[in-house]
This record gives sequence, structure tokens and C-alpha cells, in this order.
Amino acid sequence: MAWKQSLARRRRALIAGLIQDGWQRIRQAGTVTAESAAGRRFATFGPGSLMAFPTGAVYGERWIEVGDQCMIAELVTLCAGMAPGLDLGPEPVLRVGDRCVIGRGSHIVAHYSIDIGPDVFTGPYVYITDQNHSYADLDVPVGRQWPVNSSVSIGAGTWLGTGAVILPGSVIGRNVVVAAGAVVRGTVPDYAVVGGVPAKVLREYVPDVGWLSPVRAVPPADDAPHPDVSLSPDVG
Repeated sequence: MAWKQSLARRRRALIAGLIQDGWQRIRQAGTVTAESAAGRRFATFGPGSLMAFPTGAVYGERWIEVGDQCMIAELVTLCAGMAPGLDLGPEPVLRVGDRCVIGRGSHIVAHYSIDIGPDVFTGPYVYITDQNHSYADLDVPVGRQWPVNSSVSIGAGTWLGTGAVILPGSVIGRNVVVAAGAVVRGTVPDYAVVGGVPAKVLREYVPDVGWLSPVRAVPPADDAPHPDVSLSPDVG
């Protein structure tokens, strides 16, 4: 009896190894690169960039630019337009700068204009869109009303924490930290930390002073005690 159990264990281990090895080969073969057929469908897919397999929804590649040395994780949705096959005009509507990292399961959905600067990193499950439903007509369900577009810009060097949502019309500056779960709309200045729903500035950098909370964002008088300029704990 013992030898049968041992044989069954070895068989299960062999099958598991074959499945795992096969899946790794599938993932490698399915990775989107500049040289792959899938990569060539993009307006630009920079050298050294990759999009891991399996992907999320990917369509409208003709209107999407991906810079050099980008890393796009598994299950990322990267699309232009409301559905495949739409003509969005002569210019790209989604631009991802060089050396960006897009976390697993994130969704970047462009219809009008989303511009992501170089060296932007995101955690997993970040959502970025430039379109929202209208609700002006009280007699028509919101989901059936014509959507409204407003461009989105994310500055170079910014970090978007896990589950952050970037809404239409957002303009995020350079080297901004967006806390996990934050919902951003409107303008965020350079060198700031924002968090909450809706997101508010928690810390921002004041030249010659350091990192301050908003209520202390004005440099103190010469005779005032030196402010606490330590950076807040990790919010991403």
C-alpha cells in the first residue's frame, strides 16, 4: 500500500511540474515586446519595454504610445476608445513615458487624452481614466447618457499607490506620492503627498524649508522654531 501512495505522490509532483513549466513557457511566449506582433500594433512600443502575459483588455493600440524600458505587469488593461475598432483620429490618445512601471491589474482607459510622464510607477489595481458619465438628464439612466471627456496628465517621477483612482481632468505634478486608495481629481502640485477620498495634500515640499503639512506650508519667520521637516510614513 505504501508503494502505491509513494507512486501517486510522484505522479502528482510530475504533473504539477509539467503544468508549472508549461505555464512559464506560455507566459514567456505571450509577453508583449517591441519585436512581437502584438507590440507592433501599438503606435509606439519602445525597445526594452514589456507587457506581461496574461494581459487585461488591450485594444486601440494604434492610438497608444509606450516609451522605452517600461514594465507593464500581468492583467493590466491598456486601451483606447470605448470598444475595439473605433477611429479616434490621427493622434495617440494614451501616452506612457519611458521607464514607467504599471502594477498588476491596473486599468488605464483613454478616450481623449491621458499623458503619463517618464519614470511614473504605480502599485497594483490603479485606475486611470479621462472619461466619466454625464448625469445632467434626470430622465435618462446615468449609464446611457453621453460621457464627458477631460484630459489627464501625470508628471514625471510620480508614484501612485495601490488602488488609487485618477479621475478625468486630473493634473498631477512631478514627483508626487498618491496614497493607496486615494481618489484624485483636479490639480496636484509638484513634490506633494496626497491621500484620501477625495485626495487632499498631506505634505508638500517648500524650497529651502523642507516637507511641511499644508497648514505649515509658509516658511516661518527667522526667529520662529525650526519646523519638523521629516517625511511622513509610507502611504503607498
